[in-house]
Amino acid sequence: MSNTVKMIIPIAVAVIIALLPTPTGLDPNAHYFFAVFIAVIIGLILEPIPAALIGLIGVAFSATFGLVGETASESRNWMLSGFSNGVIWLIFAAFMFALGYKKSGLGKRISLLLVKLLGKTSLGLGYAVAFADGILSPFMPSNTARSAGTIFPIAINIPQMFNSTPENEPRKLGAYISWVAIATTCVTSSMFLTALAPNLLAVSLVEENAGIVIEWGQWFGSLAVIMIPLFLAVPLLAYLIYPPEQKKSPEAPAWAAKELEKMGSVSKKEFLMLGFGILALVMWIFGNKIGVNSTTAALAVLCLLVLSNVITWEDVITNKAAFNVFIWFATLVAMAGGLKEVGFLDWSAKLISENLIGMEPVTTVVLLVVLFFLFHYFFASVTAHVVALLPLFLGVGANLIPAEMMQPFAILLVGSLGLMGILTPYATGPSPIWYGAGYISQAVWWKLGAIFGSIYLGALVLLGFFIL
Repeated sequence: MSNTVKMIIPIAVAVIIALLPTPTGLDPNAHYFFAVFIAVIIGLILEPIPAALIGLIGVAFSATFGLVGETASESRNWMLSGFSNGVIWLIFAAFMFALGYKKSGLGKRISLLLVKLLGKTSLGLGYAVAFADGILSPFMPSNTARSAGTIFPIAINIPQMFNSTPENEPRKLGAYISWVAIATTCVTSSMFLTALAPNLLAVSLVEENAGIVIEWGQWFGSLAVIMIPLFLAVPLLAYLIYPPEQKKSPEAPAWAAKELEKMGSVSKKEFLMLGFGILALVMWIFGNKIGVNSTTAALAVLCLLVLSNVITWEDVITNKAAFNVFIWFATLVAMAGGLKEVGFLDWSAKLISENLIGMEPVTTVVLLVVLFFLFHYFFASVTAHVVALLPLFLGVGANLIPAEMMQPFAILLVGSLGLMGILTPYATGPSPIWYGAGYISQAVWWKLGAIFGSIYLGALVLLGFFIL
């Protein structure tokens, strides 16, 4: 599909929706805003232009034509509201932490040390890949940067030492390593609030739409009961379900040792990065008790990273990925907030709720969580999924379940975001990288995605019965 066609499709859909009769009970402005919103979501899926620009066009267009807000100044304030959102700044700061791990070499050293310690067997290599992702995940909000950018360049070299390539004996070792890597990063992305950028976007939308605040410690404390066992089980599950043909890998620790020798002794910047990473983590966990907001903590540690020269100010102001995500998520927060402001969410949630009235609250929660998870088969972006569906599902839940169940319901929804990345070869950022390595065919990926997706979803539903 050409870029021109990809550009035309969202615009055509928006025009068609806008030309349809306004449904009964819905304000015309809400109808038109929904048309723009759907165009933005389709644009994010097709991505004919950068995602951040799509979001910016959406808010600029809506504000220009007064679709949100009764006056010009109200429209302007709504358009810029996402840029003052604290969570958006937390995402920005966390991207700088990821840069610190990369520039200092600490991320690479951690991965190599684990290969050296655990890499004598294929199962051990699986755990080395898993633990590397797990250690880095609280500090790297981009699972693409973590799994594809930091772990992939190291892990992909290992099967090649045993002549396991996409063309020659991929099942010997390469396919197993690839699947463990993607399956693990999906779990760690749900284990920590700061392990996946859409997690942070989601908690912002939960607070905005449901008035529920989910802090770092609460996220981990609620989800750890299933995420830690899943994390520890993934390499073994993959070993049993999709086993490597080669069971031992004596050359891997020796290779890792040589790579570590090339790196030399631990540098001052690595020690500083480790210290600042731990400091940020402590403040994220205990921030409420000491009166420090998680965004404040992140920005304070960012300043320390620059002042200590772990990263430079030039690194900050030239980090295209961080600024791209900053603009992208800020505009999407505004767009999602606009649906609530114009009354579309209340109208649609009421409409859907009418068809679910009479079900037991726990059954309703489980059904909504399962649907929310499975709908990701239709999305190539967790971010698009969050913006399109999370506010709507929260609205439906608010109409059907008791108020005291809303917080665990919200935690189940946001906790599913990383896990759902296992479903397809396009479901989350690192998926195309690991799929593109060529070790796992598309048919096998879909099959494994269904198997592991069922396990992950089953664990999430089990947690639902535990916390509801």
